[in-house]
Amino acid sequence: MGLRIALFGQAPFGRDVAIQLAEAGHELVAVHVPPDARGRVDPLAAESEERGWPLYRHKAYRRKGIALAERVDEYRSHQADLNVLAFTTVILPPEIVEGPRLGSLCFHPSLLPAFRGGNALAWQIIEGAEESGVTVFRPDEGVDTGPIVIQKGGVSIGPGATSASLYFDELYPLGIEAMTEAVAAVADGSAAFTPQSAAGASFQGLVDDEVARIDWSRPGEEIDRLIRGCDPQPAAWTEFGGETYRLFGCVAERGAHGAEPGTVLEVAPEGPMSVAGAGEIVLRISRVRGPGGKKVSAGESGLSAGDVLA
Repeated sequence: MGLRIALFGQAPFGRDVAIQLAEAGHELVAVHVPPDARGRVDPLAAESEERGWPLYRHKAYRRKGIALAERVDEYRSHQADLNVLAFTTVILPPEIVEGPRLGSLCFHPSLLPAFRGGNALAWQIIEGAEESGVTVFRPDEGVDTGPIVIQKGGVSIGPGATSASLYFDELYPLGIEAMTEAVAAVADGSAAFTPQSAAGASFQGLVDDEVARIDWSRPGEEIDRLIRGCDPQPAAWTEFGGETYRLFGCVAERGAHGAEPGTVLEVAPEGPMSVAGAGEIVLRISRVRGPGGKKVSAGESGLSAGDVLA
């Protein structure tokens, strides 16, 4: 049986989930997408306009913790059976989350209860997790704490994984599959809502510039994971000559170098550059965003062998 669905999301993931649900026979009675930023057209919004799905572009649904009455009234007019939260970054009030008769389903890019929070992809790499996966759960008053509907794991986090590669190469297709299956289970009444275990639960905050700051005294393996976890956003950073340099495309290799951690050992003309890490680790960095603001090959960064990053 097809459901009347209100979808809250954005980006290609939100678009692809919406398409899968529509093709499965569900009716998208409302698609909520944040306003476009920096002149970019959101793929889900564009798809909604092309297909004639009712589209709503709101920046916020509550203010200072209080639901905006006009947003709640508008939402209720959708008469949705189910909310689907597909890559949504807006904070919805309980009046909306708990509004439909079948509640809400939310996507999360980790194996809950581990790595709750808004930057689960980055933290899995930074913390050295070996396995990842996706979870579809019913939101409650906590942060990613609601009962689980579907979980798909078995994704190995390789030594070269970045947040971008983990998401786009592995969790993106798995997440679309999980969301589609979860909605189908709710529609036919077969969905089981399993409370999350307290064992293995963890919450990590946002990965901001304070987290992304490189401390070269830390073990080289940790710095490697930090750079990869912060790639592409916000990008791990260091300083040289009073300027900020953000590093991308890190590969760690073991090798004696005898240099102070943070020392640039070698810079190939077209990249990469090799940087000394503590514990006889050499970090090979392929791209850098320096004072010019443009991401370039390490060889074009202006850094040279013998420079000591701080």
